[in-house]
Parts: sequence; structure tokens; C-alpha cells
Amino acid sequence: MSRLSKKSPSVCTDMPLDNTDICSKLHLLKQILTSCFGPTGRLKQVHNNIGGHVVTTSASSVLLSSVSSSQPFINLIKTSILNHVSRFSDCGLFAAVLCLSLIEQIKKSALRESVAIRVNNYLLALCTSYLQREDCGCRVKLDFCSTQNLITLARSVISSKPACVLTEPETLHISKLAVQAFLLTVPCSSPGIVSFGRIVTVPVDGHSVLSSEVLPGLLVEMPDGLSEEDKPLNPLSVVLFSASLAGDISELGDGVIEAHPDVDTDSQILGQLLELGRQVINDEVKLFMCQKVIHPVLQQYLRSHGVIVVERLGIALMEPLTQLTGAQPVATLHTTIPPKTYGKARDLCIKHFGSKTMLHLFPLGESAICTMILCHRNQTMLNELKVVCQTAEHVLRLTLREPFALVGGGCTETNLAAYVRHKSKSEVPETASVLMCSHTEYLLGVELFCCALESAARALEHDGGSSLIDLTHAHRWMLPADAIKETMEESLGFCGCGLVQSSPSKKWTYLNTKYSDFCPSPVFTDTRVQPRVLDSFTAKLSALQVAVETANLALDVKYIIQDMN
Repeated sequence: MSRLSKKSPSVCTDMPLDNTDICSKLHLLKQILTSCFGPTGRLKQVHNNIGGHVVTTSASSVLLSSVSSSQPFINLIKTSILNHVSRFSDCGLFAAVLCLSLIEQIKKSALRESVAIRVNNYLLALCTSYLQREDCGCRVKLDFCSTQNLITLARSVISSKPACVLTEPETLHISKLAVQAFLLTVPCSSPGIVSFGRIVTVPVDGHSVLSSEVLPGLLVEMPDGLSEEDKPLNPLSVVLFSASLAGDISELGDGVIEAHPDVDTDSQILGQLLELGRQVINDEVKLFMCQKVIHPVLQQYLRSHGVIVVERLGIALMEPLTQLTGAQPVATLHTTIPPKTYGKARDLCIKHFGSKTMLHLFPLGESAICTMILCHRNQTMLNELKVVCQTAEHVLRLTLREPFALVGGGCTETNLAAYVRHKSKSEVPETASVLMCSHTEYLLGVELFCCALESAARALEHDGGSSLIDLTHAHRWMLPADAIKETMEESLGFCGCGLVQSSPSKKWTYLNTKYSDFCPSPVFTDTRVQPRVLDSFTAKLSALQVAVETANLALDVKYIIQDMN
């Protein structure tokens, strides 16, 4: 009893947004995330204070997972953003920057938190409604008859992560591969319920990015001792085990095992394994695969009868193998294998990628499984590229649910800000009455919301340039730091998304200055002119909602009670 320490009392922090320490940490988090935003974002190296693995990234999924905080208020915001990223993969930095900017703008103003929350909710509904309208000035309909917009969407995701260190040709090559792999996972002629396929990524470091390729079918680790001469006749009967075939007693399951002193349990289990092998050979199986370890004696027995043995597949490959071959994983070795669990593969061949030798399996019929061989010059860049390609795959798949995209490069944010200002000021008395606030409070809330949107657009610039908005279409423009006023029109070129070109008739103003409200005009452009930067419609709409709702939640927190034990 003398060793028991007295329980420490919980710590209660009231009004956390009035706490200097919390506010400084929020500001620091905003600076870190803002500096990572966009194609020219700065990289971050994260490691713990006692050393360990160093992570180099600018991706929100990796960065926020790697950064830890002892402050529950910070973790509340971080968890909310990570939850969005886990569901949609993209727009995590946009959600974080907008959320933190909104909190910061409101705390600097004299607007009451309760009023700010009501105004934010109203404006969020206004934005959501506008983005879902047919005449929305920043929404693009995706045409699946052409891959151009799909490649642009994938390229926008991939080029936004500078830690991948890709040249322009490499970015385009990976973007095309991402679209090719995505299209291969969409079944062409599956009756009834459609089941989408899988993309399995095989990373290969030390090789050029341009050596990356997409192959239909599945690649698995090459078993030892196999050569082209050992290849069996087609098609191949396949059996797939999810249970361990190592022969360990621990693999028999939970419970008490009673064994007679004179019984050799190892011999008994090995006998069971060999009996399994005899059944497989009698059933003319030519490809024997296992998620876990296979006993060496069983391996030797199977190989001596011309069966290809592949072990240690891992859980990640089980579902793709099931889809590719039609085999049902066998979870025990103590019963005969039912005939319905066997699968088929049309063919197999041996492939070489750098130092890796892989076994390439082809499906018997149509299959939506493919393998992406992803190459890069070193492991750090390859890790980031793998994350980005998975994000691109998810973003492309989201287009099947909602075949739209939003213009990128900050143009959606500035267009939304201009629309909200114009729409809100045209109906001030009615809205202020509904929201139970004064006209002044309502207009202040609108301005703070729009400034937060424009802050997210300005966060894309990291090289000392200025962000502008045109007073016709409300798109974002970037003016380089070394541009002079006389050649401003030539310096601007195209807007952030690439849809609008500068002209003498256009007027601009800086994003951090006040301008008269106006209704953004839709961009009527030649069909040959396509946006150069696109964002996922589904992911960005969710990010907008998460950012505003998380900011409102943070503004509504009055007490933090922290257990110190």
C-alpha cells in the first residue's frame, strides 16, 4: 500500500480559445499546415524527440498522423480532419487551413461565438446549395467518354505533393497510369450487383519513375526454385489457405489440448498436413497458396508433384486473389477441402522488376484486378508517391458516385467567397432576423467567413507572389513577386484553374483588400479549353462541411476537463 501514489486531480480549462497557450498552438498548427498546401508547399520532416524513423511529407494524412499533441483541444481538430481524410483521402489540408482560419478570424473580431456559429451554418448551407446547382460557376461535369478530365483530376492530386519530386513528364506518366488502373478496376459486363476491383501496388525503389507500369492481373512474390520450365499447363486449378500450415500446435485454436504421453504431436500434425497435400494433388491443383507459413515438408511434397507453392502472402493480397481466381480461402486443415473452394487462373508467367522477381497471375475470364508497379529513385520519395497514388485512385472512384469536379488552383474558394458576399448582402434584414442577430453582426459574420475562404486560396502561394481575384468571374490569379505593374497582364497569363485567360478588359484586385460585391459570371469557354487543375467534387464538398462544422464545435467548447493520471 505504501507504493500507491495519490490520485492527481483532473485539470479543468475554461474558455480554451481565451487561453494564450492553446491559441499559440493553434496558430503554429495553422502555419505548419498552410506551408504544406499546394504544389509549391514546403516539406516537413517529422520525428519524435528520442529519434526513430524520420517522415518527410506534405500530405495531411501522413503529417497529422505523425504529429502528436498533449492538448485535447488540438487533438479534437486533428481527429476531425483525419476522419475526413480516412473517408475521402483528399482535401485534408484545405479542410484544416479553412477550419483554423475561420477560428482565428472569429477570435480576432468582436463577434459573439453563438452568433458566429449560426451565421457559419447558414453560409455553409448557402455554399453547399450553390455548389450543387447546374449553373454553379466552379463545377465541371466529367465526361467518361474522354479520359482528359480524369487525367487532369489525377494530375492535380499527384502534382500537389512536392515530396514526390516528380518532373512534368513523370507527373503526366503517373497520372495516366492512375487513370488506366482505375478504369481496369471498373467491371465492363458484370450482370447484377457490380463489384469493383482492386489496385495492388508493388513498390520498386532505385529505378526511374518512367519505368512504372500497370498490368492486368496480380503479381505475387516469386517462390524459391521456380523457373519458366516448371510452368504447368493452362488453366491452373488454385487453392487458397488463410489458416497457417506451419504445423504449430498454437495454430489449432484456443482451449485445452490433451495429448497422450506416447503420442508424437508433431508427427500427427505433419501427417494431417501431408494428407491435405495428397487431396490437393488428387484434385489436380497446380497452384497452392497460403496467407501464412507452410511447413517445409509439405512444400517439398507438393513441389515434387509439380505443384507451385506460394506462402506468406499476407492479408492484403487475400481479397484480390479471391476476386481474381474465384477461390474461397480455406480456414482450417482438419477437414477435406470442398470442391467449391477451388479457383482458376488462366495463366502465369515470371516478371522481373529491378531486384524483384514476381509471379504474374492472369484471370480466367474478365477480372477487375490490376497491379501497379510503382518505381522511384529512393525509398522516401517512393513512400510519398505510393500514398499519393492511393489518394488519386480514391478520388477517381468518387467520380463514379458524383461525376463532377471543382476547378482548382484556389478558384473555387474565391468564386464561393464572391458569391456568398453578393448573395448575403442582397437579403440582410430577412436573414439577420432568422439568425436572431443584428444586421451588423450578420454582415461581420459573412465577411469573416469569406475572408477565411480567401485565406485558403492565398495559402497556395509560397514564393512571395500575390494572390488576386478578377472582378468578372471571381477566379484566383497569381502575380509573381518579380512582376512589374506595366507587364501585369502578361505576368498573370491564366487563372489558377487555367479556364480564364487575362485580357485588357479584365479588372483585378488583391485578395487581402476589400472590393465591391458582385455576382460571379459563369465562364463560357471554348470546349477545346479545359481546366488545368481540378479538385474532387465529393472530397472538397465534404472538406468544406468538416472545416465549418469543426470550427463551430471548437467555438462552442467552453470547458476542457483533462484526466492527469
